Amino acid sequence: MARNYELDDTDRKILALLIDDAKMPYTEIARKVHVSGGTVHVRMARMEELGIVRGATLNIDYAQLGYDINAFLGIYLNKSSVYNSVAEQLKAIPEILSIYYTTGNYSLFARIICRDTNHLREVLHDKIQLIEGIERTETLISLEETLNRPIQLI
Repeated sequence: MARNYELDDTDRKILALLIDDAKMPYTEIARKVHVSGGTVHVRMARMEELGIVRGATLNIDYAQLGYDINAFLGIYLNKSSVYNSVAEQLKAIPEILSIYYTTGNYSLFARIICRDTNHLREVLHDKIQLIEGIERTETLISLEETLNRPIQLI
């Protein structure tokens, strides 16, 4: 991946439109940016190849699907050398949405989603806390998400 690639105004405009609506057709983006559909396609392919764009995701309201507990998990490791092994095992737990290797109090910080507090307890007790190398965990339950936005490029 070329780290020295500089986005131009056209790239930024394309990305800004897709950040607002990832399902927007390239033809509509082309019309709004005043370029051809082929230009949008080529630019997106280049940004994907360079690793700038890593796919598209859906923004799901998990509570609407019965997952009412959104929590953050601070994970203390026995020693830093077990990080890779622990991270791989955490990736296999479907309730974990993201994992971060951090500085500060926690070795790892993860976001977890569960149906209810009983489900959260089961995931913590029967899955996460059984992983070799995890010393202990601290769970912070989110009461409300006030803001979740991408960075504005233009």
